[in-house]
Amino acid sequence: MKIQFNKYYLTLAHSLLLIELAIAFIIKTGFIRYTFGDYLVVILLYAIIRGCTNLSVRASAFIVLFIAYGIELLQLTPFLTYFNLQDSFTAKLIFGSTFHLTDLLAYTLGVITILGVETAIIKYQNHQNIKLWKP
Repeated sequence: MKIQFNKYYLTLAHSLLLIELAIAFIIKTGFIRYTFGDYLVVILLYAIIRGCTNLSVRASAFIVLFIAYGIELLQLTPFLTYFNLQDSFTAKLIFGSTFHLTDLLAYTLGVITILGVETAIIKYQNHQNIKLWKP
């Protein structure tokens, strides 16, 4: 893995971060806050990884899924208490405080979306690079 900056992914990450912050501070309950926010957070994390490294699409997507699942599974334990962060709004916002299977589904759908969009972009770019042979 090599550090390599990509302005397109970093711009996407910045935009998604602003959307996530708006969701976190404006919307207090409901589908958008809990499920759609989780869906977007894996795309945000993916954009950060792709924006700062030269990892492949698949490697980045699976690392993001592993991180998301890991944090969600940590919510089955009182890990915030271990670090004396049980009263921290920021820690609860970042790591969450309760385990939900729907969060795992949202993370999975986010990664599927990433792989689908990246595959479509690659196919489009390959189609644009095809040169027609003319006699």
